[in-house]
Amino acid sequence: MSARGLWHRIAQPSLVRRLLLAQLLLLTLLWTLFTGFITYETGNDQAAMHEDNLFKTVLAVADNLAGQPERQRETLALLDAAATAGYGVGDPVLTVSMLVSQGGREIFRSPKAPAGARHASVLDEVVIMGSGERRWRARTMRAPATGSQVTVMMPAGGWFVFVTLNSRGFYLLPLVLSLPVLLLPAWLSIRLALRPWSRVAREVATRGPNNLAALGYTDRHRELADMVNSINTLMQSVAESQARERSFIADAAHELRTPLAAMRVNVEALLAQAESGRDKQLLSGIVSSARRATRLVSQLLTLMRSDATGGEAAERVALDELLQDRLAVLSGLAAVRWVELELSAEPGFTVLGQRESLISLVDNLVENAIKYGPDGGVVRVALRRAGQGACAPEAVLSVEDQGPGIAPALRQRVFDRFFRDPAQTQSGSGLGLAIAQAAAARHGGRIALLDGEGRGLLVEVRLPLARQG
Repeated sequence: MSARGLWHRIAQPSLVRRLLLAQLLLLTLLWTLFTGFITYETGNDQAAMHEDNLFKTVLAVADNLAGQPERQRETLALLDAAATAGYGVGDPVLTVSMLVSQGGREIFRSPKAPAGARHASVLDEVVIMGSGERRWRARTMRAPATGSQVTVMMPAGGWFVFVTLNSRGFYLLPLVLSLPVLLLPAWLSIRLALRPWSRVAREVATRGPNNLAALGYTDRHRELADMVNSINTLMQSVAESQARERSFIADAAHELRTPLAAMRVNVEALLAQAESGRDKQLLSGIVSSARRATRLVSQLLTLMRSDATGGEAAERVALDELLQDRLAVLSGLAAVRWVELELSAEPGFTVLGQRESLISLVDNLVENAIKYGPDGGVVRVALRRAGQGACAPEAVLSVEDQGPGIAPALRQRVFDRFFRDPAQTQSGSGLGLAIAQAAAARHGGRIALLDGEGRGLLVEVRLPLARQG
């Protein structure tokens, strides 16, 4: 895959990526709330401030070991370590620290005690000390007999606690380490959860444009069942609307055939009896218009048969023989304009399909080539084989004329019903190519408009060949 294609795939909106990001954002939000709760509890935890046994123990050690300074310092350090492990979040800056003095002289200070920490002026009460961002709660207790003092301190600013935690990586580091590990399980869980959705999408993707039957996949999940039911309801409405449209057009076209034929017969009879040149000219115009109207009605009926879901049973049709028969039938139309029909067909190509539909395909393409080509021109019809190796074998039918062709910008639009090239001067209904495309699609084939030799148009139809036997 090219870099551009990879970037397009990544940038394309994806429901899986959306759900995955939602899970990751939810995890980040939960972790943020948790760290916020820890920050709040750490900044407001005053349990150590009211632990009188801690104060009494420190004062007793200071007084009882007053004559042994080294043992006194070691024992106070052990008590400080125990207090640090029992309170706070494990970070020395955010946990309990102590200050001990005896006889007006400082004998112990916790290694992480705030700079400028001192005993509180008010005894046995929790007070806020410090300034700026570094603030702490402190409580001081004094031994009545000896005057020894101990002060226990804890951080008081929630913002200071948050900044300290973040600087130690307590917030970002777990997210950075855990999110990549959780990506694969989250992606797998989402893909597994969306498997029913993918099955429905695959069934819809395999449907042809004329298959409006209800989806066969049923699911117990409420959200997906509602969507499938809505799709089935929509396709049923579209199928009913198309059926009514086809029925109306077919009925109207069928009813028009009889009055048009009668009108043409009567006008031709009048034309045979007309004496005035002007009358003959007017009646000839009416006959020509009736002929075009009759052709339009026939094309409408053919189009409705091509769109119908049912129809004649499939049979094996030899394309080379079919082309020979149809060109023999259309030779009279070509002779009127002195157009030469050339056929180059490889034998032995068989298509499994409906003969009448293939006849309409060939007739419309050849008639268009005769009609839109110049008088005295040549229409070349060829049949060859395509597809080698792993490719499925196809029959390629091409019809080439010497007319003005169709501009590349209009080569898709001319397959729309009743659309005609604005630059075209010949009369027509705009249904011929639509009928040919419908017939090709009905046989699993495709049709394309290409540049012919010179100014002409080359129509190429590819049809899958029937299997031998």
